[in-house]
Amino acid sequence: MQFTLEKTDPSGARAGTIKTARGDIRTPVFMPVATRGAIKAMTARDLDEIGFDIILSNTYHLYLRPGVSLLEKAGGIHGFMNYSGPILTDSGGFQVFSLSDLCKVREDGVEFRSHIDGSPHFFSPARVLDIQKSIGSDIMMVLDQCTEYPVEEKAAADAVRRTVAWAGESLSYWKAGFDADMQSLFGIVQGGVFPGLRKECCERLVELDFPGYAIGGLSVGEPKDLYQEITELTAALLPREKPRYMMGVGSPMEILYAVRCGVDMFDCVMPTRIARNGTLYTSHGRINIKSARFENDFGPLDAECGCHVCSSFSRAYLRHLFKAGEIAALVYNTYHNLFFMKRFMEEIRNAILDGSFPAVYDRWGAVFSGAGEE
Repeated sequence: MQFTLEKTDPSGARAGTIKTARGDIRTPVFMPVATRGAIKAMTARDLDEIGFDIILSNTYHLYLRPGVSLLEKAGGIHGFMNYSGPILTDSGGFQVFSLSDLCKVREDGVEFRSHIDGSPHFFSPARVLDIQKSIGSDIMMVLDQCTEYPVEEKAAADAVRRTVAWAGESLSYWKAGFDADMQSLFGIVQGGVFPGLRKECCERLVELDFPGYAIGGLSVGEPKDLYQEITELTAALLPREKPRYMMGVGSPMEILYAVRCGVDMFDCVMPTRIARNGTLYTSHGRINIKSARFENDFGPLDAECGCHVCSSFSRAYLRHLFKAGEIAALVYNTYHNLFFMKRFMEEIRNAILDGSFPAVYDRWGAVFSGAGEE
C-alpha cells in the first residue's frame, strides 16, 4: 500500500490516493459496509455500477459464518463474493464487545461467545490477523478495545494500555508473516473523550510506525462538541504522510467536519440502515419517504441526483413500495443513499483539489445542520 497526498486545503482537508494491489482508492473516501460479504439490499451489479473504490467487511461476522475454512477454499472474500476491488476488514473487536453476552477481556485477548449459537471463542492479536489473512482483505485492522460512552477515565486508560500492547504484538506478527504489498495494517487510536488519553495513545502508536491509522471509539453516543473536539485533536497528532481513517462515521456533517480536520477514510452502516427504514439523503436534506405528503408527489426523489432511482421513479411510487412492504423499496432506497454518498464524497474531493472546499462545506452545512428533514 502506498499513500500519496495530492493537496491539502488551508482548512486542513486533504485529497490523496491510496494505491493497493487491487486498485487505487481516491480520498476522502466512504466505504459501504458489506458486513457478511454483501451490502444489505444491494446487488453486486449495483455496487459495481455505483463504483466505490473500496468496501468494508467484518472479521467477527465472517469468522463465525461462513467461517475461515470455507473462505480459504473460496480463495478469500474476493473470490467468494466475486469482487475485484480493495476490501478493508475491521478486527471484529467492536462486535465482540457489543454483541457478545459473555465477553471477558484478558491481557492476551478477548474471550467471547458467539451471538449465533453461544459457542465459546477467543480473539488474540495474532488470531485476528490470521483470520484476516484467510479473508484476504487488502487493509487489515489490529485488535483493539473500544470503550462505550460514557466511560470512566480509568476504564478508558486500561483500554488504551491494552490497545497499544495489542497493536505492538500485531505489528510484529504482521511484519514476520504477511505480504505487506498485498495486506496492509492500520493501528487504531482509542482513549474515549479524554484528550490526555487520546494524545498518549496517538504518540505510542505513531512510534510503532503503522502504514495507516484509524480513529476508533467516536460517534458512539458522545455529544457533538466532544466528537468535534476529539476528532480535531486526534487527527492533528497523526502522521501527515499516512492515511487517517475515522471508524464508524457516516452522517454527512460528521464526515464533513472530520474531513476538515484531515481525515481521509470513513465507513458506516448508517446510509444503508436508514434507507431500509425509509429515510433518504437528498440535495436538500433528509426526507422520510413514508410521509403522507408524498402520496401524490409524482416528482423525482431528488431532481439533482443522477441515479437510476431518481430518474426512473416518483416519490409517490417509492412511498407506495415502502408502505406495501415490497422488497424493491429497500433495494431502491439503498441504491439511492449509496449513490448519494459516492457523489457526496466525490464533490468533497474535487472541492479540495480545486480550492472550493470552504464553499462546499458551508453549502452542505446549511443543508444538513438544520432540523434534518426536508
